[in-house]
Amino acid sequence: MPRSDYLFTSESVSEGHPDKVCDRISDAVLDAFLSEEPEARVAAETFATTNRVVIGGEVGLSDQNKLSEYMGRIDEIARACIRDIGYEQDKFHWKTVEITNLLHEQSAHIAQGVDASNEKDEGAGDQGIMFGYAVDETPELMPAPIHYAHAILRRLAEVRKSGKEPTLGPDAKSQLTVRYENGQPVGIGSVVLSTQHLDEKMTSADVRSLVEPYIREVLPEGWLNADTTWWVNPTGKFVIGGPDGDAGLTGRKIIVDTYGGAAPHGGGAFSGKDPTKVDRSAAYAARYLAKNVVAAGLARRCTIQLSYAIGVAEPLSIYCDTHGTGTVADDTIERVIPQLMDLTPRGIREHLDLNKPIYQRTAAYGHFGRAPDEDGGFGWERRDLVDALTAAV
Repeated sequence: MPRSDYLFTSESVSEGHPDKVCDRISDAVLDAFLSEEPEARVAAETFATTNRVVIGGEVGLSDQNKLSEYMGRIDEIARACIRDIGYEQDKFHWKTVEITNLLHEQSAHIAQGVDASNEKDEGAGDQGIMFGYAVDETPELMPAPIHYAHAILRRLAEVRKSGKEPTLGPDAKSQLTVRYENGQPVGIGSVVLSTQHLDEKMTSADVRSLVEPYIREVLPEGWLNADTTWWVNPTGKFVIGGPDGDAGLTGRKIIVDTYGGAAPHGGGAFSGKDPTKVDRSAAYAARYLAKNVVAAGLARRCTIQLSYAIGVAEPLSIYCDTHGTGTVADDTIERVIPQLMDLTPRGIREHLDLNKPIYQRTAAYGHFGRAPDEDGGFGWERRDLVDALTAAV
């Protein structure tokens, strides 16, 4: 029997966290290439440290002249990201950081497995397993701990970038321990927040007095009480932040990017990968399916797993687990899913409209639980499969 009363903790990191700086640059490179050609191939990785950013990986455009042109824009793209995040530190400044571009053309051996031909449909960009998850703990059908951990950092970024709180720096981390009763979130056991501050005289108490009103603003009423423990900048000063304080790398925050540990993860990162890479697109599809199952009232909680082999179009398996909360059998949901959505890489891209420059915005504060944008961004958060699911089962 599942436990009904427990504590569960999830963390988030801000857009100025070193790893998120790298995710942002990698996704900005992806968006630039997709802006030129919707079928562009990109697998971009970024490394950042003191006064240095290194970008590597594989890219591909059908027009070689355009490929050379976009290769020449990488420096400009990376600096624009760092500037927007807000880094103007002596040892990590958008104007002066040294940027090395090591991107090269996509491997022909990978391309031959992925590209469509007369004999076969477009295959998956790699083998792997991908998970999607949804739960009715929040209106966004996300686990409460990760949802509100993101919300805290988004709010602090808003007031920092608006100029309302100029002493806050770009680098920050949050962590929430949520108390559950009868399987539902009811309160906060502890709040952990470490945020960079630009005033060296600020103490931990000063930082708490600055950030606490914003934290209270985004959390549900009554969740914070006298029993909640607070840990704000528990190590003391946090002035040196970002890649100058700690090196960053693309793809190191996969649990932050997804469900905060409340659901399984297949292990593949998202940022910098074009949607032929099922690490990204199939994880989006699995979330889309799980969310629509819960939104349709077929379960209060749902996990979907998909699996693929490189160069093979159709998924190898589809698995559904409603964790004992389903109103229909799990195998019934498994059976109807492929009737309602083509789960080949091409089918996913077309159904969710993924061949667009919509990825830079996903690089921080989670890929899931966000409102769909009019231009197609976060389209995997739509609930437009509810009626079809309900009819099919």
